Amino acid sequence: MAHLVRIGNSQGVRIPKPLIEQAHLEGKELKFEVLNGGLFIAPIQEARQGWAKSINTILATHGEELNDSEWLDAKLTNDDELEW
Repeated sequence: MAHLVRIGNSQGVRIPKPLIEQAHLEGKELKFEVLNGGLFIAPIQEARQGWAKSINTILATHGEELNDSEWLDAKLTNDDELEW
């Protein structure tokens, strides 16, 4: 159970440690939303957060992907025959 505590002219929420651990909120910046008459609390997710680590893990596990040089080295063709 969480409790409101007075902090100056505002109030804060005291969240029990087991809930913080279960929701993986430790040390994260949080966002608050009023939802259906209640308060929804979630960590702020940065765009592409963790992508670099995931990519490096995949590359370390499966090796680097080979480039498809057939397509990369292909000469550009003319598209005059196409109907637009």
